[in-house]
Amino acid sequence: PEEKLAQEAALLGLRDDPVIRINRAVLDQILALQEELRGQVDATLPRLEALLAVRGVVEAGEEEQETEEARAARDAALAVGLADAIARLVAARGEEGGRLAAILTGHLDRIETLTAQAGETAAAQPAALKARLQQQVAELLDASPALPEEKLAQEAALLATRADIREELDRLKAHIAAARDLMAEASLIGRRFDFLCQEFNREANTLCSKSTDTDLTRIGLELKAVIDQLKEQVQNVE
Repeated sequence: PEEKLAQEAALLGLRDDPVIRINRAVLDQILALQEELRGQVDATLPRLEALLAVRGVVEAGEEEQETEEARAARDAALAVGLADAIARLVAARGEEGGRLAAILTGHLDRIETLTAQAGETAAAQPAALKARLQQQVAELLDASPALPEEKLAQEAALLATRADIREELDRLKAHIAAARDLMAEASLIGRRFDFLCQEFNREANTLCSKSTDTDLTRIGLELKAVIDQLKEQVQNVE
């Protein structure tokens, strides 16, 4: 649109091309001389191209000075043309912005859905983790009957802490809300949005590293893929 605007402005401006004019005074003198010599010289009348080829008949001059009225009309036409071109440019950018906003919203919606799914999957993890710990404890006791119960409790607590993703989920939800707030602003948000994408990615990486469940790992990997798509589109945001 910017290139088209420049082209239209150039078309509406004044041209510097020279103006081709007929020098009537010289042409009239040639025609008068022709009449005078018609009866004295036995020759055919010259053709038009021959007359125009006579030096001084055709002149290349500068464009005539504009009158105030012509200048005002030209300036008015230029202003109208520029206003129309700018309006079309703004409309085009508005349409482009609307399409981009829809894409960003779609990615945020998907991140929100995956975050909710991760929370549901994580809620079922304690029971699965407990069963796994019981099996591991039984194996440890068989291998080392004298293993202190306090040591077993510490190991169980450590595993539970490592698998806890509640903080990551809370931060993901906060980042989603912050991103939606940014999209509602009328100012430049590109850099802040890009920073949020980095935060999204950090939480998704942590979620994957803490996962002890294949379903949660799958959700985490899909979450990372959607965040990458979001970050790619954010590069188009000013």
